[in-house]
Amino acid sequence: MTTTTRALATPAPGAPFEPVTIERRALRPNDVRIKIAYAGICHSDIHQAREEWGSVLFPMVPGHEIAGEVTEIGEGVTAYRIGDRVGVGCMVDSCGECAMCTADHENFCTGRTIWTYNDTYPDGEPALGGYSQEIVVAEEFVLRIPEQIPLDVAAPLLCAGVTVYTPLKRWGAGPGKKVAVIGMGGLGHMAVKIAAAMGAEVTVLSQTMSKEADGREFGASDYRATADGTAFKELRGTFDVIINTVSVDVPLDRYLGMLRPFGAVVNVGLPTNPQQVRISSLIGGDKVLTGSNIGGIAITQEMLDFCAEHGIAATIETIDADEVDKAYDRVVDSDVRYRFVIDVSTIPAE
Repeated sequence: MTTTTRALATPAPGAPFEPVTIERRALRPNDVRIKIAYAGICHSDIHQAREEWGSVLFPMVPGHEIAGEVTEIGEGVTAYRIGDRVGVGCMVDSCGECAMCTADHENFCTGRTIWTYNDTYPDGEPALGGYSQEIVVAEEFVLRIPEQIPLDVAAPLLCAGVTVYTPLKRWGAGPGKKVAVIGMGGLGHMAVKIAAAMGAEVTVLSQTMSKEADGREFGASDYRATADGTAFKELRGTFDVIINTVSVDVPLDRYLGMLRPFGAVVNVGLPTNPQQVRISSLIGGDKVLTGSNIGGIAITQEMLDFCAEHGIAATIETIDADEVDKAYDRVVDSDVRYRFVIDVSTIPAE
């Protein structure tokens, strides 16, 4: 039998959020029902709710940084029990059989990845996200949140955490390596914390010095403003890896110039405009300009366990449901330190 739950939905591009009642499916044998406690606000929620990345399914319930507790399990579930602390990230299903899925890259499923919101299941069920008080998800897409991490500060790890952990691991961040992080917002502050915990020497590259104290507290050994261009000259040929976390245009050629030979600039932010780069910026030094897209379920769980081991969590501002519209504007204005998290218990009845 289906159940109903309270949620926040936006009915049209840029429209204010409003409380609604939504349906969650009846449990299938491998399903887990989760009482959501907290849902993080990702910048991609804003892009999609404002229809900045193309056509969107409305009404939309965003949210793919979900933390809560198991309240019911299907008869075939073996990994979870009622009362377990769990999370859900950007995906809720995939084919499970293709080469990508069997290699733990469900986010690149060649059948079809089902995203947590703004998507539909093959049977037509709408995928409605975490700005709600309950969600039903196949157990293969549920993550275990270690006891060391409180649920509110764990929620952003389900997207922001894995989004930066995956490329830092892939490109070898660790002792003896120098990592730069462009921007110190929701993604950037997690990149600083995780890269430092991996043992890398971390530098923040930001427009201004306004967040320097925070950056150093999070683990950066250096913090440079880029607005006047001096840092591009002084740090030329310095870094092994640069993680670009911003969703606006940046001078990629100048950042490539900051790399050592064989280094990589990895983009995890997603600007809406096409980007340009000179091929000579890559050939000189055998450098790499690349991107990274979240990570599969296995590496997401690995990231959560790593964060628990190293005492890492998101730095957040907790808000009530009626503050979401204002929070969206503040995110766009870079006025949050460093991730908004919604207390979904404050979602009112319609």
